[in-house]
Amino acid sequence: MTLTAPTRIVSLLPSATDLLFDLGLGGQVVGVSHSCDHPGAAGQPVLTRSIVDAGAPQAEIDRAVSEAVREGRALYQVDGPLLDTLHPDLVVTQGVCEVCAVTPGTIETAVRYLPGCLPAAQVLSLEGRSVAGILDDLRALAGAAGVPERGDALAAQARQDWNAVVPVTHAPRVLTLEWTDPPFYGGHWVPEQVERAGGVNVLGEAGTDSGRATWAQIEALDPDVVVVMCCGFDLPENLGFAHTLLGRGLRAVQTGQLWATDANALFSRPALGVVRGAAVLADLLRGQPTPGASVRVTA
Repeated sequence: MTLTAPTRIVSLLPSATDLLFDLGLGGQVVGVSHSCDHPGAAGQPVLTRSIVDAGAPQAEIDRAVSEAVREGRALYQVDGPLLDTLHPDLVVTQGVCEVCAVTPGTIETAVRYLPGCLPAAQVLSLEGRSVAGILDDLRALAGAAGVPERGDALAAQARQDWNAVVPVTHAPRVLTLEWTDPPFYGGHWVPEQVERAGGVNVLGEAGTDSGRATWAQIEALDPDVVVVMCCGFDLPENLGFAHTLLGRGLRAVQTGQLWATDANALFSRPALGVVRGAAVLADLLRGQPTPGASVRVTA
C-alpha cells in the first residue's frame, strides 16, 4: 500500500524518526518512542517504555535483558490506547533486534483488543542489517509515505558519501565494543564501517548480530585499536564506559589506541549517520579525533 499525503506517522524507533526528518516528513510525525531524541520530535506523544532501567550498571542491564529474553518477555511496552487515539496511517517499527526497539509483535499485543486505528494502519517493519539494507529501508519508508523520489535521492547521496570516505592504508586490526560489561562486539553494519575506514575487523561479520565475547578472547586477539560504541549511548557516556577499560592489559590501551564515540549518532542506529560513522572511524584510525563524535581515551 502506498500512502498519500497528508499522512499521520508514528515512529517507534529512533532511526526511523531520524530518517523521517531526513525525508522532510517531520511534520507528519504524530507519535514517537521513548528513545526518539531527534530535536524536531520534542514534545510529541511518547508511546513506549522499556522494562529495563537504562541508568543501571551495564552488568545489571545485561542480566535483566538476558532474563527477559530467556522468559519470552518483551523488553518494551506500547501504550495501545494512546496509539489508538492518534489514528496513524503508518506505524514504523523494526525486526532487526528485540533488544533495541519495539517489534511488530509487541504492537499487535498492545492493540489486540482495541477497536480503532489498527489493523487499518500500515505497519512498516524496517529490517536493514547492512549499509545496503539501511538504504533499502530508507527507500521503503519514503515509498510508504508517498515520497519515493526523496528516498531515491537521499539513498544515492548516502552511497556517494560512503564511497567518498578515504580509508587508511596501514590496515590496523580493530575491535568495536557495543557493550563493555560483559563485552559485546559490533555486528550488523559496524564491520562494514570498519572496513570502509580501512581497518581489519577482528570480531563480528557484516550483516550478522553483535555477539558476546570474553576478555580472554579479546586479549588473545590483541587488537591494534579498540573503539567503544556502546549501543544506545552518546559520547560522554561511552567515554565513561571506556575509562573502565584503562586498567586492562590490552596493548591498544597501553599504546593510546582506546577510543570512545557517539554511538547513537554514528553506529547504533540503522540510519544515515552510519555513513558519517565510517568517516569518523577513518579519522580516528589516523589518530585524529572528531570533536563531539570521537575522543582518544587516556588515564
